[in-house]
Amino acid sequence: MGKRAPAGSIRRLTASRLRADVYRVLDEVLDTGVPAEIERRGRVLRIVPADSLQRLARLIPRPGFIKGDPDDLVHLDWSGEWRP
Repeated sequence: MGKRAPAGSIRRLTASRLRADVYRVLDEVLDTGVPAEIERRGRVLRIVPADSLQRLARLIPRPGFIKGDPDDLVHLDWSGEWRP
């Protein structure tokens, strides 16, 4: 993701302007982090880049998986379990 915008900076445009330049507007939001507000039928919609943490927060817990330091797995003795 690109640079973050200063707090409080928001780009405002009409729905017609968004329709004409949708890909440019989306690229600018991603590159600068400046949200875009679009007014449509007297209401305001906001396009903002999603934070990476939100994706991680949606992970489902998997209790059967190993928790801990992955380097510890390298040093385990599996010779008793190995059957070539």
